[in-house]
Amino acid sequence: MKRFCIRLLHGISLLFILTSQASADTAEKLDKLVLAGPFAAVSNPLIRMVESGALSDVAEQVEFKVWQNPDQMRALALNGETDFIASPTNVMANLYNRGVDLQLLNVSVWGVLWMISRDPELKTLRDFRGKEIAMPFRGDMPDLVFNALIEHQGLDAKEDFSLRYVATPLDAMQLLIMRRVDHALLAEPAASMALRNTQSMPVKLIAPDLHRSVDLQQEWGRVLKREARIPQAGIALLNRQLPPEIVERFMQEYEKATQWCLENPSAAGHLVAKHIDMLTPEAVADSIAVSQLMHVSADEAKEELTFFFDLLHQRTPALIGGKLPDSGFYYP
Repeated sequence: MKRFCIRLLHGISLLFILTSQASADTAEKLDKLVLAGPFAAVSNPLIRMVESGALSDVAEQVEFKVWQNPDQMRALALNGETDFIASPTNVMANLYNRGVDLQLLNVSVWGVLWMISRDPELKTLRDFRGKEIAMPFRGDMPDLVFNALIEHQGLDAKEDFSLRYVATPLDAMQLLIMRRVDHALLAEPAASMALRNTQSMPVKLIAPDLHRSVDLQQEWGRVLKREARIPQAGIALLNRQLPPEIVERFMQEYEKATQWCLENPSAAGHLVAKHIDMLTPEAVADSIAVSQLMHVSADEAKEELTFFFDLLHQRTPALIGGKLPDSGFYYP
């Protein structure tokens, strides 16, 4: 009888295991997952995930869509067809406070902003006083960070600088290359693109060498007496109907893909350039080498995000939708 009971229990256990495996193998896949992001470092892991088939076991198709400006980003966030989106953190806070049902999953970009200049002697933002600076994305990053830092030094954007606003970082890059401006505040990989382009022929004939001037992350730490990193961008969950296990799986794969990009900058450069025509593999690889990229969950990043959002709120409350986002903004 004892042997019979043992065999019966063994048989039941084996049947349970086989049944569980069969259920997992036959679980219905999603028809499609849509990932969206800008031509910036925050999108690199998304592209790696698509190219490597990281989520192929949970979705029949995984698609990556590029947004080129904040208006396109907001349209994707509201179209009801995008599952996960990469964006500046303040834009996600703004959308959340205006009623968009999203949650911030992580912050993965902590440092991609640089002043690029023809003058190698300019070392701080104060040194650019009186200079004309090309500035992309008026009212969004990097304009927000620039204004926050100069105001904490008693400077005024309108009185102490000549800001030339343009639509995108690539527009600012083109102004530099064509010698229409001498200084620009750029996010990676546009900064690396500008440096690469002015080191090659025939552009070299019409544009002197450019220099990495102010690292805005270091300036952030110096001026505000904080760690030299800024919670600039991350990933938000837009499709709140997705099963929790798929969201967790996405988070795990995004973290893996972020690490892969850091360890394989050249290969990552080729993957990204394949999806975004305006970027070159070499510039993307250069940008990875000088950027602060780290997957940090929204919950873990909450203190730094709150400081950043509060800074923006004190200056212009509308930048984050009029108030600090409540706890529902942070996943889980």
